[in-house]
Amino acid sequence: MKFRYAMVCSSNQNRSMEAHSLLKKQGFDVSSYGTGAHVKLPGPSLREPNVYEFGTPYKHMFDDLRRKDPDLYKRNGILPMLKRNSSVKTAPQRWQDNAADGSFDVVFTFEEKVFDMVVEDLHNRDHALLKTVLVINLEVKDNHEEAAIGARLALDLCQEIEATESWEDSIDDVLSGFEKQHRRKLLYSISYY
Repeated sequence: MKFRYAMVCSSNQNRSMEAHSLLKKQGFDVSSYGTGAHVKLPGPSLREPNVYEFGTPYKHMFDDLRRKDPDLYKRNGILPMLKRNSSVKTAPQRWQDNAADGSFDVVFTFEEKVFDMVVEDLHNRDHALLKTVLVINLEVKDNHEEAAIGARLALDLCQEIEATESWEDSIDDVLSGFEKQHRRKLLYSISYY
């Protein structure tokens, strides 16, 4: 694979990790992040989410929720999701704190608010490398079924980007072809490192 990819959602739990897991299995150079202030997972009610700091190991979250209410968190898919996540990497990482991870060629977001935060963050960084980065938003609802569909769509698009000589020359055609084929509207922006 010739390009380096980042998958980004709000908490680096569901959408970004589903895509990270799938792309990693397919041999892509991929990382994943969240843009939120904290990592939030559903709790017993909407007003009682489980909140963790970025960097808290997925295994710790798994053990914590299994101790709190194993039936609830198994039934709503959180425990299986955390188990999957811990097989991909140790802990959720925050996009805004990732400068030490180096630059990416393509960044996928799965929600417009996250897309805006990534683009703003890239604009506020030093542009010492003057290296282009393509940021694409593929809108995906934050549930397990949609995350799986979104990950397969992200994989399709990554494979199409990989097949190009240089994404800068053909991105308009690649994205419009993808939109027609999958009936999904994409947002994209080109930023710099």
